[in-house]
Amino acid sequence: MNTIINYLDNMFASLPKTEQIQKLKEEMLVNMEDKYNELKNEGKSENEAIGIVISEFGSLEELINEFNIDLEAKESSLQTLDEKEVNDYIETSKKSGNLIGIGVGLCISGAALLILMTQLVEGGVINGLSESVGDMIGLIPLFILVAIAVGMFIYAGTMMDRFNYMDQGFELSTAQRATIKNANDSFRRTYTRSIIVGVMLCILSPIILITTEAINENASNYGVIVLLGMVAIAVYIFVYFGKINETYKKLLKIDEYAHSSKARKKEDKVIGAVASIVWPLAVCIFLISGLIYHQWHINWIIFPITGLVFAMFSGVYSILKKDEK
Repeated sequence: MNTIINYLDNMFASLPKTEQIQKLKEEMLVNMEDKYNELKNEGKSENEAIGIVISEFGSLEELINEFNIDLEAKESSLQTLDEKEVNDYIETSKKSGNLIGIGVGLCISGAALLILMTQLVEGGVINGLSESVGDMIGLIPLFILVAIAVGMFIYAGTMMDRFNYMDQGFELSTAQRATIKNANDSFRRTYTRSIIVGVMLCILSPIILITTEAINENASNYGVIVLLGMVAIAVYIFVYFGKINETYKKLLKIDEYAHSSKARKKEDKVIGAVASIVWPLAVCIFLISGLIYHQWHINWIIFPITGLVFAMFSGVYSILKKDEK
């Protein structure tokens, strides 16, 4: 494949680096790669496959005339990312996704520890403490874990700040795009499996709650703790592997990243503004219902409901904005 990539680079070297030319080059690479793989599967040697592929795609002049490409168009002023920048962006995105995933898991674990402490006090495992004191003690690990999580979120954000220039637009060389596309194709199977595992954990987690509820009411509280633990693992999987998937999509400019960065940033700003209101409100309701009304055994459901409602809003808003484009 490197021979084909070098062939294309040499073929297009003398042409202006316009958006039309770059698009034609990328389409040719995809078609030539498909044909090359097809010939290899038929038993052709590498040299035979490359020779047939190059000979079948005609001259560059014919392709320019066929696609009616304007050679006088203004060249693209977008920055071309080098290999080091691309690799740094991918690795930093993975680290950022890992930190965010762990941070979210710590927040959920804090709620689980709070419920555990309350249950230990109410069940008499820890003697000499009133329910209110048990609640206050349970809040300590919750706030500590949330504080650590917030620190992780901030650090993860600062790690990605140095790549903000990419929001203004960028280009990839033909070889880089081919390499990233192959990496993305290989990652698709891992991503699909991770999503399946995460969804299965979310679906199976209520079984623990139902089983413990059938035993007795006190045991059901421990079921909630196990449920939250399974959800924390699922959320980590969604965040970490979702971040990697988002990274490849941004580099390859597919799906939502095919739209202009200005429109996408406006969309993200609206969703972020709603999130800054909805989630703190959910936390306030959680704390009030627990500290004042002692509903720790059931108020954990506030967060899954908030998550579902917010996900519905984000999805509907994104779809509506895409329809306007």
